[in-house]
Amino acid sequence: MNPIIPKYYDPIEKRTYEADSCMPLRQAWNNDEFELTTLARGTYPGKRLKNDELEGIKSIGFWDIKKLQNWGLEWHTNEGIEICFLENGSLDFLLRDNLVKVQTNDITITRPWIIHKLGNPNVNLSKLYWLILDVNVRYPHQQWEWPDWIVLNPKDLDELTLKLRQNEQPVLKANREFRNCFIEMGRIIKQENKIKYDSRLKVQINNLLILLLEILNEGNIVLDQSLIESKRTVELFLNVLESKTDEDWTVIKMAEYCHLGVTRFTHYCKEVTNCSPMEYLNKLRLRQAAKLLGENPALPVIDVAFMCGFSSTQYFNFAFKKHFSISPNKFRKK
Repeated sequence: MNPIIPKYYDPIEKRTYEADSCMPLRQAWNNDEFELTTLARGTYPGKRLKNDELEGIKSIGFWDIKKLQNWGLEWHTNEGIEICFLENGSLDFLLRDNLVKVQTNDITITRPWIIHKLGNPNVNLSKLYWLILDVNVRYPHQQWEWPDWIVLNPKDLDELTLKLRQNEQPVLKANREFRNCFIEMGRIIKQENKIKYDSRLKVQINNLLILLLEILNEGNIVLDQSLIESKRTVELFLNVLESKTDEDWTVIKMAEYCHLGVTRFTHYCKEVTNCSPMEYLNKLRLRQAAKLLGENPALPVIDVAFMCGFSSTQYFNFAFKKHFSISPNKFRKK
C-alpha cells in the first residue's frame, strides 16, 4: 500500500489536507501579479533544483507583493520544517483557530505536517522569505534526520532539533543578523544564473540555523514533550483513518503505518478512542455507511457496504443493525 501521509484528514472540518501545492500562488505568479524568486522541488513553484543541489530543500526563496492580491494559501501542510521571515508588510498566519498577525521582522516556524494557512482570506502587501527543509519524518514521534551538509556541532544540532520539535510558539522576533542572513539568501537565489549558489546557500543556511538556536535560547521557549510522543502519532493516524475506511486494514497494517509495534499501537488507540483499533475502524465505517445511505437513496446497499470497507453484505447488515438498532434498508426509509 502507498504511504498514508502526506495527507491529513481533519475530522472536525471533514476535510483532507495535503502537502502544499501552492496552486493559488503559482497562478498569480504566472499572471505576473508579483515577484517570486525560488529554487524548489516537487509541487513547489520555482526553478527546479538538481538532485545533487541543496539536498533536502523543498523550497527556498521569497515573494515581493506590491499590489493587492485576491488569493491566499488555504489550509495545507508542508513535509518539512518551514522557517519564514517577513522583511516588510504584514500577513495573517493561522494555526487551526489561532490567528496571528505577523509583522515586519517576525519569524514563523511551522513543524512538519502542521496544518496552517496564510492570508485571511487574502495575502497582504509583503516581502516574505522562506525555507522548507525536509527532515525525513512522517510522524511526530520519529527522530529528525538533517541533511549531511548541516554541519552544526552535534550538541548544538540536538538542542536546535529538540526546541524545534517541542516548540508550539509559532512566531519569534528576528535580530539583525538573522534578517541579513535571509536577505543574503534571497540575493544569492536571485543571481543564481551568475554565481555558484549551492555552496553559498548551504553556508547561509547553516548560519541561519545557528542564529535561530540563539533566538530560541533567548526567547525562553516552553517545550512541550507531548508534541513528539507516539500517542500523538496515533492520534494523527486515527484522524486520517476516517477518510480511508475503504482500505483493507488490519491492526498490523495500522501499527506499521505508525512505525509502532502492535501492542503499543493498540494501547494508544484504546487510550485515545476507548476502543480497540478494529472496533474503532468499524464504527467509522458504519458512520460513513449511514451518511451514504442518507445522501444517496438510489445507491444499492451492497455498494455502500463495499465502499465503506465491509467484505460482505451479511456482516455489514449484522454490524449496522447491532450499532444503530435498525437494518440499513429501514434506516434509509426512516
